[in-house]
Amino acid sequence: MPKISAKRQITLPAHQCRLAGIEPGDEYRSFVTDRRITIVRQAPGSAWGCLEHLEPDETVSEEQSRQDALEAKRARPS
Repeated sequence: MPKISAKRQITLPAHQCRLAGIEPGDEYRSFVTDRRITIVRQAPGSAWGCLEHLEPDETVSEEQSRQDALEAKRARPS
């Protein structure tokens, strides 16, 4: 069974990497939900166009949007 190293590094089993199509040097995203970590291989260009259906709100500055996001994060229970 793989273990987490002292530097918090994780070795993924080779058979799982083959099944997921993960190769050395690939980039990935990781998410934590309900104390579980999900690792997703990042495909080149996978984010291209994912927000193109959204229209920007010109009445909100980037700074205000950032502040709103930070306040919402602070308001969430830990």
